[in-house]
Amino acid sequence: MDTGTEPMGTGGHHGSGDPVGPALLWLQDTVTTVTLQARQRVLQGALLLCALGLLLWTAIFLYGSFYYSYMPLATYSTPVHYYYRTDCDSSASLLCSFPTANVSLLRNGKNQVMTYGQPYRISLELEMPESPANQELGMFMVKMFCYSGQGQTVTSSARSTMLRYRSGLLQTLGTLFLIPFFLAGTADQKQLVEVELFSEYREDSYAPSIGAIIEIQSQRVQIYSANLYIHAHFTGIRYFLYNFPTLSAVMGVASNLSFLSVLLLFSYLRLIWDSVVDLFITCVYCSRTCPKHFFRDSSPSTF
Repeated sequence: MDTGTEPMGTGGHHGSGDPVGPALLWLQDTVTTVTLQARQRVLQGALLLCALGLLLWTAIFLYGSFYYSYMPLATYSTPVHYYYRTDCDSSASLLCSFPTANVSLLRNGKNQVMTYGQPYRISLELEMPESPANQELGMFMVKMFCYSGQGQTVTSSARSTMLRYRSGLLQTLGTLFLIPFFLAGTADQKQLVEVELFSEYREDSYAPSIGAIIEIQSQRVQIYSANLYIHAHFTGIRYFLYNFPTLSAVMGVASNLSFLSVLLLFSYLRLIWDSVVDLFITCVYCSRTCPKHFFRDSSPSTF
């Protein structure tokens, strides 16, 4: 009885333990396979994100480089400091010469302010007191000479201007109304007179202007300060880039990103095609090294 029951117990023990080992091995293989696949997917996703990030930054850099090189300076302003002669015998209300200023048209002393072919509007703003001398002055001329690096006059312009007329009653009412501000020093009796010297100035590529002489042709004029303004008049693509910067940036970056993506895709397909061609040539001339499954799906007429 003992010898009869012992093999059954042993056989029953082995019979109940046999399915556990393969199940554990299958579970271990499954976990390992899933882990490897997950790592592979994560690695592929990380590489894809890095490639997209690199393409995006490259597209942004290309658009920024294009914008910086293509778009000229939109607005430029510089103070105008006048000088005149003082070595003459004249009354207190007359200057010895016309007030004249030499203005540089270079940024940082070396870069051109205006771009070739781009139209510009050049104007002079005069801050003038409403003094009796200026009110009695009437009209006066403002002249501007642009000169090149060789000292030659490139172009010139002359415009007339004057203070805006204000009647005595209007001046009295304005003075009474602004007395607190005048006493506090926050307001002055002055006018800003703007003189348009050039409406569409275009730089000459053969003789670019590096400076300008601005002369006020009056010996009785009184000026607080003056500023020269240069405004670019954009048309075409430059108008779109300047007036719609966000939309143009999105469209430019998207266009660059699409172009770079297509270029990268064609490069990848070219690399794969070269690999397939090399494998085909190797299989034709070295049949021993060719995998068997390569010929499995191919028809006999191919070779």
